Amino acid sequence: MNKKFYITTAIPYVNAAPQIGFALEAIQADTLARYQRLLGKDVFFLTGSDENSLKNVQAAEEKGVSVEQLVKENSDKFYQLKEALNLSFDDFIRTTEERHIKGAQAFWQACKKTDIYKKKYKGLYCVGCETFYTEKDLVDGKCPEHQCPPEIVEEENYFFRLSAYQKWLEELIEKDKLKIIPEIRKNEVLAFIKRGLEDFSISRSVKRAHGWGIPVPNDKNQIQFVWFDALTNYITALDWQNNGPLFQKYWPADVHVIGKGISRFHAIYWPAMLKSAGLTLPKEIFIHGYITINRQKISKSLGNIIDPFNLVKKYGTDPIRYYLLKEIPAYDDGDFSEKRFREVYNADLANGLGNLTARVAKLCERANSPIKRRHYEISSRVKSALEQYRFDEALEEVWLHIDASNHAINKTKAWQLHGKELERSLETLVSFIDALIPDLQPFLPETAKKIKKQFQGPKIKSGAPLFPRLK
Repeated sequence: MNKKFYITTAIPYVNAAPQIGFALEAIQADTLARYQRLLGKDVFFLTGSDENSLKNVQAAEEKGVSVEQLVKENSDKFYQLKEALNLSFDDFIRTTEERHIKGAQAFWQACKKTDIYKKKYKGLYCVGCETFYTEKDLVDGKCPEHQCPPEIVEEENYFFRLSAYQKWLEELIEKDKLKIIPEIRKNEVLAFIKRGLEDFSISRSVKRAHGWGIPVPNDKNQIQFVWFDALTNYITALDWQNNGPLFQKYWPADVHVIGKGISRFHAIYWPAMLKSAGLTLPKEIFIHGYITINRQKISKSLGNIIDPFNLVKKYGTDPIRYYLLKEIPAYDDGDFSEKRFREVYNADLANGLGNLTARVAKLCERANSPIKRRHYEISSRVKSALEQYRFDEALEEVWLHIDASNHAINKTKAWQLHGKELERSLETLVSFIDALIPDLQPFLPETAKKIKKQFQGPKIKSGAPLFPRLK
């Protein structure tokens, strides 16, 4: 039996349509899923939508539509990224689905009884983050994530006894029993733990939640805190609550792919919750950075939201995948601008990969006999980079060889060769194209498919340019 690999994205709020930040995460996770399938593993790739947020309620009120309508419309748009970005996910879970509601309630009841208690509370709450902050967490009195002052909230809620897991979590992260990549994010999580963990609120009053969300079991006046229910999607999608075959087969998660703004929930709250409920922990968490637009933070007020559907319509799927994987540093923040995108497209895709395949195919038309073919697997250096979630370094490695092959054609003036000299040159060049295909498959699946189709027959012919130059 093939070894399993379970990978997830975070599930985004659906108070608005998808933007380029989530496209990055979805493409990164998809690349990893495709890579693991190439290795012969039995992969289950999950994504979905977080629909029980107060942000969704507020967005619906602003638009004058029902919350049900808003979350359905936006959830559908997130699902449609599957085709737009050529994503290969196996399931898409909505947290308003019955399977999730039942699972989230079952998880609440599975937690240790001593870990959940009720008390009156007054605290600083950021609706954008859907979480409480202490004074020490704020930066100049503002939420560090949304740069706005939190509101003061006072009510009676249920709490989770996170403080009881302080030492356990510290050891868990320090010793890489739950591995956090990159190291800088691991250190940030450890620093947060070492400042001292406080119990956190895991419910909201029905009134404050506007009646929207998953009810707390046996308490009709309380709604589950959106993060407490949302995190459980990773197991409710596998039918954990019924100990279903998917859960038995795929849990624990091999990697959660998330953005740095939600590392606390995944690396601290989630492991403690799972421990309380007696479940196995995920193995790794990969935390990526943010995208800026023309060096500015993405913001509705700045009007710099970029719609991934429009980008794909304008430039195609694989060019967008390539830019986000290559130009956004795997371990850090990165910038998107259309000017830079067009430069990268022309230099790397049109003049690099596209030019190479066109030149080799044209030369092959002059060959008198079929060119000897070989079978290749994904290269060891690309494997090594992907095992560390270094998408940018993996693609740099692939393009080194693309550039070297173009250089070799120029140096040998292959277009002037004939007979045996041409055939020997083509054997080398076609062998490189054959070796290139598995290296490209996780990143640019449609392009790899086109190249394979063009070069697989006994007679290789030139065709339409893979990447026509942008003017």
